[in-house]
Amino acid sequence: MSDRKCLECSDKVVGRIDKKFCSDYCRNAYNNKVNKESKNLIRNTNNRLRKNYKILTELNPSGKTKVSRRKLFDHGFDFQFFTSIYTTKTGNVYYYIYDQGYLILENELYLLIKKDN
Repeated sequence: MSDRKCLECSDKVVGRIDKKFCSDYCRNAYNNKVNKESKNLIRNTNNRLRKNYKILTELNPSGKTKVSRRKLFDHGFDFQFFTSIYTTKTGNVYYYIYDQGYLILENELYLLIKKDN
């Protein structure tokens, strides 16, 4: 029988032959370290999406309105983060954050819309 050591704290592991950790605490601590970077990326992306969604919701209470690029920018809108793109048959490109979307118009204006589900 071999002496197995915990991947987190190096204590002796007792139990099943395929057991890698001495406790739930060590298993969680190890996995949290391993997944930290990817979790941070996901958390930061979700935070930016949430902020964009909130801005579009606040600026578009009626479900359809026009705003300037400056107004979106002043509210902290980040144009790099959206959840989907929809291109119409006529070639108009709508960017969506969930059900809140925008269409780029002329003269730095944006049409904000809410998609009906």
